[in-house]
Amino acid sequence: MKTLYFDNNATTMVAPEVLEEMLPFFSEQYGNPSSMHRFGGQVGKHLTLARDRVAKGLGCEPDEVIFTACGTESDNTAFFAATMAQPGKKHIVTTKVEHPAVLNVAQRLERHGYDVTYLGTDSQGRLDMDELRDSLRDDTALVSIMYANNETGVIYPMPEIAEIVKARGILLHTDAVQAVGKVPFKLSELPVDYLALSGHKLHAPKGVGALYVRRGSPFRTFMLGGHQEHGRRAGTENTTGIVALGKAVELATQHIEAENTQVRALRDRLEQGLIKAIPDTRLNGHPDERLPNTSNISFKYVEGEAILLMMDQHGICASSGSACTSGSLEPSHVLRAMGVPFTYAHGSIRYSLSRYNTDAEVDTILEAMPPLIERLRELSPFKKDQENEPPACTC
Repeated sequence: MKTLYFDNNATTMVAPEVLEEMLPFFSEQYGNPSSMHRFGGQVGKHLTLARDRVAKGLGCEPDEVIFTACGTESDNTAFFAATMAQPGKKHIVTTKVEHPAVLNVAQRLERHGYDVTYLGTDSQGRLDMDELRDSLRDDTALVSIMYANNETGVIYPMPEIAEIVKARGILLHTDAVQAVGKVPFKLSELPVDYLALSGHKLHAPKGVGALYVRRGSPFRTFMLGGHQEHGRRAGTENTTGIVALGKAVELATQHIEAENTQVRALRDRLEQGLIKAIPDTRLNGHPDERLPNTSNISFKYVEGEAILLMMDQHGICASSGSACTSGSLEPSHVLRAMGVPFTYAHGSIRYSLSRYNTDAEVDTILEAMPPLIERLRELSPFKKDQENEPPACTC
């Protein structure tokens, strides 16, 4: 049975060009880039090339890029850098719809005496800029708002956010793990202080990421040890991963137009086909202000986990939310923040596409899903004619 992979916001396949560029560093060029000898030194040149490629893709300078192990490490590093540099400031602003890599750090800081403001969203997942403006205080150490939501794909207006935050002289961090490679970046003109990205979201392998730190923004080392990354992140460099990340960012930059045309067209056909063919189905998130590859759809009266199990029997891979929270049977915290009704929130499925998906795969899903949902609704404890539907989910 062929696998139909529509879970690219969870992870992506390694692009063939990326794999090809990685292979020599497993067997031929395996030297330690920090070594003094020529064999190791030649590997160091490839790390420089990778850094240049990432910087070009982000529209920043190479010395503003720090290689990490993943997006989570990058997010954590940004939080601790900002708070350690400003011990007198004990207020954080973030949102209710962040990835756990941000929310869990904010909650830990709360337990250590910080005051955290969690911004809400409207029913389409959008933020209120007035609420952001009103939340800022003289003792605000950091504002952390994701560039695009991992579950709904909703894109947040980062230029406007940055203007509001920087007008108060406050540090700004954005988790851009889902956005890099899907929307263009020019960080030289966007005044964020810290930006996190992850390789396995853009066709590089798992285990490598990067943190952008704007020149002049405060920074404190999170990983202590050797002198790697110019003393900013200790530990022997993941050479194969870093080389792969550089190539992946280069390829993603080249494919942004295709991402926003071909991939978007596939997503729209899938989304519109499902909504048309299956009654009591809704889109979660703004119809336009979102990533071109992401569609979060709720099927009323059925459980998301049951849908995924039935889809898996057809070889269809998707998600009921973030891969980092998919072990929970609770409705998505993102959908709860948006006020999605209970009977819809429990039946949400995230389809996330890549440039490797095809029209034929979309056709297969459109054929498989209507009878699948119909069968599950026959077994559902919820009744369409129930008189007292539970209220909308709230945080």
